[in-house]
Amino acid sequence: MKCPFCGSFDTQVVDSRVSDSGDSIRRRRRCLACQKRFTTYETVELRMPQVVKQNGMRAEFDVEKIRNGFARALHKRLVPTEYVDAALNRITQQVLSLGEREIPSVAIGEMVMGGAGLGTFLTIQRESVDTAGMFATIFVLCLIASAAYAAISLWERRSRIINSL
Repeated sequence: MKCPFCGSFDTQVVDSRVSDSGDSIRRRRRCLACQKRFTTYETVELRMPQVVKQNGMRAEFDVEKIRNGFARALHKRLVPTEYVDAALNRITQQVLSLGEREIPSVAIGEMVMGGAGLGTFLTIQRESVDTAGMFATIFVLCLIASAAYAAISLWERRSRIINSL
C-alpha cells in the first residue's frame, strides 16, 4: 500500500478489524519510511457483467431497465412492490452467479420471462380469483414473447443482408 504522506510503498499493517456491519475490513498501517500511520478500508467489489446486445454492442447491466419493464407490464395490476423487488433480486443473483464478464441480452430476457420474473408474475395471478384473466394474461405474454422473437429474427436477417452488401 502506498503511503499517502511520503509515497513510499514500504508499509506495514499494525492492526486489522472487521467493521460492525461485517462488510469491510479496517486496517491501521504504518509507513516504514516516514513512520506516519494511516487507515485503509477493504470492501468487496461486485462487478456486474457487460450486456452484449444483438448487434454486438456492449452496455452496463442496469437493473432499472428491468424494473421499468416490470412497471410497464404491471401498470394496471395491483402488484406489491415487494414482489417486483424479489423478482429483481432473483434476476440479479442469477446474473452474478453465472460468474461471466459478459452476458447476452437474450439470456437476461430469458431470466425475466423465465423462472425469475414470469414465475413471480404468475404467482400474483394465481392468487387472484379471476382464473380466466390469468389464462388471458399468459396468452398475451406468450404473444408478446413470440412477437419479440419474430422481430429479433427479422432484425437479424436484415442485418445479415446489409452486412453481405
